[in-house]
Amino acid sequence: MTHAHPRPRILVLGTGGTIAGAARSRTGKAYGAGEVALETMLDEIGTLELEAELAARPIARIGSQDIGWKEWDALHREIAAAQADPEIDGVIVTHGTDTAEETAFLLDLTLPAGKPVVLVGAMRPSDAVGSDGMRNFANAVRVAGDPESADRGVLVVMADTVFAAADVRKAATANVDAFRGYPRGPLARVTPSSLDWFAPTHRTGSAARFAWPDALPRVGILTAGAGMDEKPVEALLGIGCAGLVLAGMGQGNAPQVVIEALGQAAAGGVPVVRSARVDEGMVDRNVEVDDDAHGFVAARALGPAKARVLLMALIANGITEPKRIQLAFDGR
Repeated sequence: MTHAHPRPRILVLGTGGTIAGAARSRTGKAYGAGEVALETMLDEIGTLELEAELAARPIARIGSQDIGWKEWDALHREIAAAQADPEIDGVIVTHGTDTAEETAFLLDLTLPAGKPVVLVGAMRPSDAVGSDGMRNFANAVRVAGDPESADRGVLVVMADTVFAAADVRKAATANVDAFRGYPRGPLARVTPSSLDWFAPTHRTGSAARFAWPDALPRVGILTAGAGMDEKPVEALLGIGCAGLVLAGMGQGNAPQVVIEALGQAAAGGVPVVRSARVDEGMVDRNVEVDDDAHGFVAARALGPAKARVLLMALIANGITEPKRIQLAFDGR
């Protein structure tokens, strides 16, 4: 990809989050997410004289724990339009960190590879001592304006690091370097003045994996714990979950009574995906749990949050047969 303009033109879509947060005290822990207007943020960024032309478009001013269908639908619509607009070279989405991995992955699954799309957030509010927001944003501008960022799918930029949407997760509650990538680590290191890629582009010319739906189904996450019974499975089915994700012990295991209840759900046509509550690692088929016998899907490298996102996209696209779902998880 080559830019049509001397300076890359980047659309900035703001959703709020800590990067737009205001601290109750510059040295305290409490803050309000999304309280700083996107235009105010861009005015401050303008003082850095970055090599890009930025255009702002607010989507929401909320903490990412409240991100949902309304915001996802608006983001997808705006990004798809930007990808088709020859006047726009890349897109940045400012976003809270709590659900950044879910938004990034959902967009990655439902948008074609092409122009750079970069999610960026912060671990400290904009007016806190040592705030990381402006540096992260400047880094995102560097990534979104770089031709080599194209054809990599949706990217997440945090703490001088670039991650692929399929790999990234929030692994710490409050550290500035809270984000990790698995199974791939970082794709690049970035500063406001440099960008070093570690891998070639991997999605050149690829289309969206799934069509953007009119709505997303309800998919529940069930966290396994010692001594639990089958009642939580029954409760999730009772509220109309169209799919279930097990955040299991170890390699996606659970007490036998829970496995049996999940097997009955799968036999009744409700897709069941086994993932793990541990920080990282593969959940493979038929290791401790007989997936073939129970009709389960193994989440492979995806944790519970992203396993839920992928399962929602699959069900919304009419894919509910376990073997087809397994192929999607194998391919990520």
